[in-house]
Amino acid sequence: WKTQLGIDMDALVHPILFRLLCSFLDQGISIWNFPIHKKGLLSSFKELERNGFTSFFRRKRARKLLLETECKLEDLLKILVGSESLFEHYLFDQQFEHQGWSGMVSVIESHREMMLDTKKIATYDMMVIECLLEIDALDYKMGVDQWKPIDQYLQYTPKRLFSDVRETEAFTISKLWHEAFEWSYYYPVLKGISDNLSIEKQKKETSFQALFCIDDRECSWRRYIEHLDPNCATFGTPGFFGVEFYFQPEGGKFYTKVCPAPVTPKYLIKEVPKSSRNSLLKRVGGKLTKDHSIHHHTDIHFSKHVLNSYFGWLFSQFVGFFSIFQLILIVFKPTRSAATASAFNHMEKKDLLTIENHNNRQEKNLQVGFTVEEMTLRVKNVLYSIGLVKDFAPIVYVIGHGASSTNNPYYAGYDCGACSGRAGSVNARVFSHMANHPEVRENLKAFGIEIPDTTQFMGALHDTTQDLVQFFDKDAMFDNNRSFHLKNKALMREALLMNAKERSRRFDNVDSQSSNIEIQEKLKLRSVSLFEPRPEYNHATNSLCIIGRRSMTKSLYLDRRAFLNSYDYQVDPQGQFLLGILNAAAPVCGGINLEYFFSRTDNLKLGAGSKLPHNVMGLFGVANGIEGDLRPGLPAQMIEIHDPLRLMMIVEHFPEIVLNTIKVNPATYQWFENQWIHLVVVHPEEKRFYQFTDGKFELMKINQPSTHHIDLSSLV
Repeated sequence: WKTQLGIDMDALVHPILFRLLCSFLDQGISIWNFPIHKKGLLSSFKELERNGFTSFFRRKRARKLLLETECKLEDLLKILVGSESLFEHYLFDQQFEHQGWSGMVSVIESHREMMLDTKKIATYDMMVIECLLEIDALDYKMGVDQWKPIDQYLQYTPKRLFSDVRETEAFTISKLWHEAFEWSYYYPVLKGISDNLSIEKQKKETSFQALFCIDDRECSWRRYIEHLDPNCATFGTPGFFGVEFYFQPEGGKFYTKVCPAPVTPKYLIKEVPKSSRNSLLKRVGGKLTKDHSIHHHTDIHFSKHVLNSYFGWLFSQFVGFFSIFQLILIVFKPTRSAATASAFNHMEKKDLLTIENHNNRQEKNLQVGFTVEEMTLRVKNVLYSIGLVKDFAPIVYVIGHGASSTNNPYYAGYDCGACSGRAGSVNARVFSHMANHPEVRENLKAFGIEIPDTTQFMGALHDTTQDLVQFFDKDAMFDNNRSFHLKNKALMREALLMNAKERSRRFDNVDSQSSNIEIQEKLKLRSVSLFEPRPEYNHATNSLCIIGRRSMTKSLYLDRRAFLNSYDYQVDPQGQFLLGILNAAAPVCGGINLEYFFSRTDNLKLGAGSKLPHNVMGLFGVANGIEGDLRPGLPAQMIEIHDPLRLMMIVEHFPEIVLNTIKVNPATYQWFENQWIHLVVVHPEEKRFYQFTDGKFELMKINQPSTHHIDLSSLV
């Protein structure tokens, strides 16, 4: 259309289409809802067009096609394209001109539950509306009888979609260089693990144990905790801790999923306030004080009266004038405000949770809480998967993670991916309650897990942007464990100070030579700074996923680049629990890795460009400006320090067991078969490494990198 008729179809159609889609899918930004949204996009669009005072169209033909015909996509394509052989190609080009919106609609169509305020929408409906807008644009610019279907203008036959692409010499050379780049990192890691395995570890009485998320940002904190207390034991497991449910905070309108996105839970956990005062304060927002407790306050700028036509005018005239001084103060002296998203505000730490199911209570087809048998199964699965089935310490901490930041459209990405972009605080409390339940412990004995009566599980939350930790349900602690906890809490906070210092080396405006306390205070200011586009680099530099015993990596400096999933092959000789771990770790850790990989290699097309001009669209995506396409990847401020390496997954088990395990699930096997993830197995008895190549495991010689030498002479 542009080359033959001089018409920029995107400029004429996209602004209308994007505004329509954003308004229809809106999750709470707009004060006025889309007038009709229960019937689906196309039906709502048709009813709005029929009853509206104005029209979406500039000419009559498109409106008539919508209201007076069946408005089939095939009929519209005949008008636009002509030849049926070109329909598929035309739709492909049309939809990939705005792959952000097309992808969003496609995902919502197949997973409506992913949106809190569910919408009925279909890709077909979007295509019909876009074709109608294109017909109208051509009629408006050219006149109804002055243009023909696009096949009348084509002077060539378009290439077949998805035709085979010939691998050129330049591509082959680039591929080899990239593999050499990757292995220049992998080999030192494997050598470090090999050296670590050769060191004999003396078993001592465990002072305390702690379960962390496998998240790479927890890697360094675990290392410092173990450094300060060599007798403690830390474990890694997905941060939802094996308990899948929807969570409804006190006063919350929607149910939020706090488990991996592909999982559809059938359970509901509700927050119940301890007092009416808590209930009142929870609704007005809050901020964090130095003692890490929640301090609630109101902000007049967030008053509901600003939505009133009369009071809204008064607020904008008077209160709005003074807000400029507040803005200047926040810029030069960053502090928490009602606009700050805090990890600790996800749940009031002293409120109660409906963890146990009583009288088979149901709500909206969801079971409120878990039965004893269901709790037993989940605790058993997690403990077996990480190898913690005996020798329990007096206190076992279950530590989720979240993040605090201000003015950050990527905030959900800073929280726990295993909790669908929410903080893991509720999951930590729920799992701890289950593991402390007397009947659950009695049932666990049948599975060979005997937890001493003196052992207590305690939930906690780690704020990764501020390096703070908050503990839950401390009042329920035994007297003899209380002194242990105070000592452990001091140790963990000291480890967080050391962790803050390690993180600070990545930030240009923080002096890493300052004291640990000074550095932590500066990092806390970064998390609440209105002008800070990098409160944290999140998963940047991720490159490893290690599944095995902690003895493989303990005291090894992995530079916060590794997902660490605890696993003991001795507890799982046939790989039954390993299958569950790999089914989750491959798409989750591999997906995170490729998200950073592609956003780093082509940030403008596959990433999101700079986050500075981003606008949040409907609380479900971001775009540059108010009429742009949704950005599919990560912004430059999250990937600028990232090395685009594919993930290397290292599993401790026998190669034949791992091979049989990954073949059970074709979707998991595909990740390794297509080399989206490099897979290496550590033989637990031989202490040797085997690499997965061409459907089998081959022995590696990590002390002789020349085994991976590449001869480029044949390509020159």
